[in-house]
Amino acid sequence: MSSQPSQHNLSSEKKDRFSSSGFIFAAIGSAVGLGNMWKFPYITGQYGGAAFFVLFIVCLIAIGLPVLLAELTIGRGGRGNASSSFVKVGGHKIWGGLGMLSVIAAFLIISFYSIVAGWTLNYAVSAFSGKLFDNPDFTAQFNEFMSGNKPIMWQFVVLLLTGLVVIKGVSAGIEKFNKVLIPGLLILLVVLMVRALTLPGAGAGVSFFLNPDWSKLGAESLLVALGHAFFSLSLGMGAMLTYGSYVEKRQSLGAATLAIGGGDLLYAFIAGLIIFPTTFSFGINPAEGPGLVFIALPAAFSAMPFGTLFGGLFFILLAIAALTSTVSLLEVPVAYTMERWRWTRAKSVWIILSLSFLLGIPSALSLGVASNITLGGKGFFDWMDFIASNLLLPLGGLIVTVFAGYFWKGVAEEAGLTAWWFRIWLFMLRFVAPILVLFVFLHTSGVIKF
Repeated sequence: MSSQPSQHNLSSEKKDRFSSSGFIFAAIGSAVGLGNMWKFPYITGQYGGAAFFVLFIVCLIAIGLPVLLAELTIGRGGRGNASSSFVKVGGHKIWGGLGMLSVIAAFLIISFYSIVAGWTLNYAVSAFSGKLFDNPDFTAQFNEFMSGNKPIMWQFVVLLLTGLVVIKGVSAGIEKFNKVLIPGLLILLVVLMVRALTLPGAGAGVSFFLNPDWSKLGAESLLVALGHAFFSLSLGMGAMLTYGSYVEKRQSLGAATLAIGGGDLLYAFIAGLIIFPTTFSFGINPAEGPGLVFIALPAAFSAMPFGTLFGGLFFILLAIAALTSTVSLLEVPVAYTMERWRWTRAKSVWIILSLSFLLGIPSALSLGVASNITLGGKGFFDWMDFIASNLLLPLGGLIVTVFAGYFWKGVAEEAGLTAWWFRIWLFMLRFVAPILVLFVFLHTSGVIKF
């Protein structure tokens, strides 16, 4: 296949757009991810339950929504990739270079995020088949799984599924995929929430989650809430900016921003009403992180009626959340390479997936057979996560806020806000969000410690 697509193919790609509802579904799919299922409930319980939830909402408004709207606005205004859109809306070429940080971040993240996504698919298959519950030693099961080559095999499956969606394009691939899976995700969330809330002792978990303890709020909880508000909306990785480039002009970006933030918040809330009642009902420590999901919760499912069914549904839920995120991550470098080197969509998808798979192999091995190989106390997976999540994403978000707040002259027209809302948004972009994003960067990079 020639690396130079025909003019017809190029024009078709340029016309490929989201419908209004398709864009909302895709953006919510990007925001909803694996971390929300076990990280958000845990940090909420750790930092004061409902008190932290209120703080999280405030941070979402102060940092998440302004940066999200800025990314969408730059993307639609530039109609390019996460790098070129900055230049196309009137910025200097240096902004395009800085925008490349988001493209790199998305590429790095999909290389290791797809590994954990593969775990969820493996556990979903094992749960539905009943194999997961044959051996009650779930720690030994997890360790056995991690010590072999199965994580690499399942990572390949995740990347293949992701590629099959993205290769079909924006409207025929990404939009249709999310229009099916996001409603399915909501149905699964509600089914599992009802099951969790009807477990014996579930009330104690709900109380732990929703009763506010204002005494646990402080500087550390504020930084944690800021960081989660930023990361839970997929900011700084170019996904929302890239999706914004496919949005029709008639779409209200302000309304879309609120819908995406609300969807992310609803998912996190229902996740808490699944995790806490279940953990309290079976005497599980909700602070176990990945161990909670792949070791402790399978033990809980094995002890409840119809546990095979609900366990399978739970891991399908996680797999859907993971796949809707990997799709948005892959689209970032695919959009870049298609525009930068005029590759066809198919060529971009398969080359980037191949490179992601190869980069992911040492990450997968560092959690298993090569777990004893570390540098500075971190394995390869941890270093990839640290570089992308803790350094590149906050920097990407900071670039977006500074560019939209100070350097882009046409931001008001593209945002489409009323004069009053635009003044508020611009104030947040110039004087609030950059400072908060900087604090997030200093905290995640380890400069600020508690």
